[in-house]
Amino acid sequence: MSQEIIGERKLSEQESIRVQKLDELREMGVEPFGKKFAPTHHSKILKETYAPFSKEELEEKQIAVSVAGRIMTKRGKGKAGFMHIQDNDGQIQIYLRSDQLSELEFKLFNRADIGDIIAIEGIMFKTKTGEVSVKAKRYHHLTKSLKPLPEKFHGIQDDEIKLRKRYLDIIMDRNVKEIFLKKQKFWSTIRNYMINHDFLEVETPILETSAGGASATPFETHHNALDLDVFLRISMGELWQKKLLVAGFEKTFEIGRQFRNEGMSPEHLQDYTQMEFYWAYADFEDGMEFTKDLYRKVTKAVMGSSKFTTRGFEVDMDKEWEIYDFETIIEEKTGINIFNTTKDEIENKLDSLHVEFDPNIGFWRMVDVLWKVVRKDLAGPGFLVGQPVQLNPLPKRLDGDDRKVAQMQIVLAGSEMGNGYTELNDPIDLEERFNEQRAMSEEGDEEAHDHDESFIEALRYGMPPAYGFGVSERLFSVMMDRPIRECVFFPLMRPKA
Repeated sequence: MSQEIIGERKLSEQESIRVQKLDELREMGVEPFGKKFAPTHHSKILKETYAPFSKEELEEKQIAVSVAGRIMTKRGKGKAGFMHIQDNDGQIQIYLRSDQLSELEFKLFNRADIGDIIAIEGIMFKTKTGEVSVKAKRYHHLTKSLKPLPEKFHGIQDDEIKLRKRYLDIIMDRNVKEIFLKKQKFWSTIRNYMINHDFLEVETPILETSAGGASATPFETHHNALDLDVFLRISMGELWQKKLLVAGFEKTFEIGRQFRNEGMSPEHLQDYTQMEFYWAYADFEDGMEFTKDLYRKVTKAVMGSSKFTTRGFEVDMDKEWEIYDFETIIEEKTGINIFNTTKDEIENKLDSLHVEFDPNIGFWRMVDVLWKVVRKDLAGPGFLVGQPVQLNPLPKRLDGDDRKVAQMQIVLAGSEMGNGYTELNDPIDLEERFNEQRAMSEEGDEEAHDHDESFIEALRYGMPPAYGFGVSERLFSVMMDRPIRECVFFPLMRPKA
């Protein structure tokens, strides 16, 4: 190990050699951390464009290009050598000869390390094996890499390091980069779908004085200027968007970050991206048809097909969607009727199923635990309907059964993948339900809704009948068949000790 030290960190032998090369580059009149360079092409388009050409055709045409990227492989012997450089789209091979480059340029190639960022001006050609490549005419050093990349064959094996040093994971594994290219397509497809259906994209507050719009535990902070305790939002502006319905906007949506101070799991994060929309003069049955079409289009845009495999389920979004009634499906799977049972009976059933739960939660939260047990075996795609009013105070009651609400949840691969309902616009009914939620909170239910007087006041001015819906990036992670943390560029990590 080298005794050279940067700050308080001792350098490895390879790092020490790379640091020494900084001075060598400067002695050659080359800036180690380079200048701008504008490549004319990227690897993918070059390989796609020139793959049909024969070796002889390319030699005859002498097509000039320039490319830039990170050196991923390098081999050379005597007066010639090869390397692969990696750009935004993939990798392309470079062929270099001493008689085609200046003495300085060929020396730069010989002294280059895996991980350095360089640029090449050259002409297109094909090797004897038929690989589309660039024959270098000019070599430009752009950035010196001071740390070696992980060994290419094994890559990064430690999952903790993959998430902590995501940039290395992306460099070494093209599949990881593809996830995030697909994620951009996921959200852009949703955004474009909403705009094409005349929804207005809006922005609502992230800091709120009341954590409303969902059943979740908020993050709390303090606003110094106003000397006010506030919460990070737990919904995507649900109550704010409904105030916009009162204001006269008939279709709104928002895509943004929201925050829930709750447990972590393969499908839960504390901060994540969500989309919610609100649609005046519609109800949850309209919403079922609308979101079904949305999900089908998103799936085809991201996956290239209506079908994908995830969590052991074979999913086809183009099939006829199931309808699951909350009361009926739980009774079919467990033998318990939620409207004719006791908390003790539910606890006994959960114990028999070896399900962990908090015995201090209220009756209806216990029912929700039971539903989540049933849900995990449902492949979907389908809609859950007929939820009890006690689990959500914000929807209208279901016509013909006031024990239930006009709500639907999308069920896919054993999880909830979207939630929507006909909005309650009766301020008197809502205030009564908020009072019930307050009582549930006082009994220890941490997920009970906060009472929001400002929202009730807005409703007193009149909000049209409406439908609201939300979906998070959990849907994307399920499409990718990966834990949600792996579908976020930089998930929150504990600081290294």
